[in-house]
Amino acid sequence: MPKRIAVIGAGSWGTTVASLVSMNTDTVLWSRRSELADTISTTHRNPSYLDEIDLSPKLRATHLLAEAVAGSDVVVMAVPSNGFRDILMQVRAHLGDSVPIVSLAKGLEGGTGYRMTQVITEVLPGFPCAVLTGPNLAREIALGQPAASVVASDDVDIARQLQHAFNRPTWRIYTNSDVVGCEIAGVVKNVIAIGAGMAFGLGFGDNTRAALITRGLAEITRLAVAMGARPETFAGLAGMGDLIATCASSMSRNNTVGRRLGQGESLASIVESTSMVAEGVKSSAAVLELARTFDVDMPITEQVVAVCHHGVSAADATKALMTRALKPETR
Repeated sequence: MPKRIAVIGAGSWGTTVASLVSMNTDTVLWSRRSELADTISTTHRNPSYLDEIDLSPKLRATHLLAEAVAGSDVVVMAVPSNGFRDILMQVRAHLGDSVPIVSLAKGLEGGTGYRMTQVITEVLPGFPCAVLTGPNLAREIALGQPAASVVASDDVDIARQLQHAFNRPTWRIYTNSDVVGCEIAGVVKNVIAIGAGMAFGLGFGDNTRAALITRGLAEITRLAVAMGARPETFAGLAGMGDLIATCASSMSRNNTVGRRLGQGESLASIVESTSMVAEGVKSSAAVLELARTFDVDMPITEQVVAVCHHGVSAADATKALMTRALKPETR
């Protein structure tokens, strides 16, 4: 069991993870904003992201990165993909040798298209890394509702250590060695969730959602397997589990963005009105680029990109999907 864990990023999910882990071991949560760090430390609440939810009384927070990272045995990166590299480079100055770095982000880096573990490997060569993923709607887990996640790492011993560090009576942690599969599943499910949200916003029902989830899972699996992942990963928590939660829940940021797009709201208006990051919007174009690189057909992703980045209406995107050439289900 690690003696000290630093969680970098005090959004809803970072705060939730930090609160739970602090019940197992000494944990420090880093917030960019000093006032939020002070509020978390003194009131044990995060009014910006988890209002009215009591956090662990053992959790400490700071706005000083050095204070959070120095002396930590594990660093958990709970920042969005677009700022991941920059914050990690700042973290690097305060790290001890070979400290495991755990990513909570479900996105791809803009420009490079890298998964977050690839960013970690490039910034911190030789450091062990892992990804924590699965159906992780922060508010439900913060409230103590039973949930499960998976920690994926190439290093089995590291995965097991993290499994014990994170596991709680209401939060069951599994291990997986398929890092590529777990990461790609977490990235692409956000894109599919935007599509599912658009369908809901257009007034469609459960049959449409089920079709999008099923065909979305096929897209995720095709891409990830082409990148070296194992097919069985997508029947698990990182694959089907996360996809169902994100496509079905009104608490999903990506689903919410899709619903508002389906109702005719512009993406600019949606982005301006929320402080939370919907990773699928930024990642969708990068996912489509990966699909083209690996020669993988991803029609749902293609239409989400068309709506989010090229001004196509959700109704026209739906028509484009439904009028494609007929094909066998398994292709």
